[in-house]
Amino acid sequence: MPQKLEPSDSAREVIVIGGGIAGLSAAIYLGRARRDVLVIDSGKSMARWEPEVQNYFGFPDGISGEELLDRGGKQARRYGMELSEDEIVATRKEGDVFQLQGRGRSYSARRLLIATGIYHLPPKIDGVEDCLGHSMFFCKDCDGVRVEGKTILIYGWNDEAVEYALAMLLYSAVVGLVLDGHKPVWDQEHQAWLKEHEIPVYPDKIVGVERDGCQLQGLIFANEVKVEVEALFTTRGDVYFNKLARELGAEVDEDGQIIVDRCMATKVKGLYAAGCVTPANCQMIIAAGEGAKAAQAINRDLFLESLERRTLRRYRKQQLETTETEPALTPAD
Repeated sequence: MPQKLEPSDSAREVIVIGGGIAGLSAAIYLGRARRDVLVIDSGKSMARWEPEVQNYFGFPDGISGEELLDRGGKQARRYGMELSEDEIVATRKEGDVFQLQGRGRSYSARRLLIATGIYHLPPKIDGVEDCLGHSMFFCKDCDGVRVEGKTILIYGWNDEAVEYALAMLLYSAVVGLVLDGHKPVWDQEHQAWLKEHEIPVYPDKIVGVERDGCQLQGLIFANEVKVEVEALFTTRGDVYFNKLARELGAEVDEDGQIIVDRCMATKVKGLYAAGCVTPANCQMIIAAGEGAKAAQAINRDLFLESLERRTLRRYRKQQLETTETEPALTPAD
């Protein structure tokens, strides 16, 4: 492997916090750019929840999220990525250097990429989490086609839940809404759509489930009615892991997503964010693209810095002293 341009001080050139799809994609691009990159991962990527990803480009037979991450990790290590299994609990910036405190050790970097992701809140129903990715889902775009022709229930009580139910009519004629005892907060227009499309609504508290392993079979309500179900989609909400970015002064929107520009940069110089913790649609392939985009921007930033600080010149001087730097000249035929 060609020699890397050494960082200008003891800090790593780039640290990526988060070893999910976005973080590993960034590490691949940064490694191929011969950057000194460390990925710090606490093992919490939601991709690991997915038993079968059917809409990732290039895998016509599907692939598990676990295997997709394993493949991405091998690919990143091929280009020199180092991995630390740790959780960062505090961050600060001193001058141009980010200081990170993990549970295991401390780190420092000249550029920092936050790829900490998101957590989808499952319904508070005993036994439902075991069905995640099999008969309980979060994303209609990812999994709607998987439940075609099945009995589908939507868990939620807002406008989004109504729209999920309406969208599912393209996959199944049997679609309903469950409120689990909550008061609906959708507006009058959405209420009219429910009535127009004759979507049943089940308002009572859910007190139990029937399932066969990971396959849901029924929801049991407090009024002693059981509603059959083969697929449950939830719109309960998301938690964005933005604490570290906020500590460093990055801005987040009202939902908690880290605000970035078109280069995935935050308002804090040297701090970037990518993947589901940003306002991107939370899809694996989009996260991979955002990771690549952030890596390219970081690489460009470091390149320009190397010109300004003349570290590239010092690297070139070493080449000139130790290596033949001109192509060989031979007579033309």
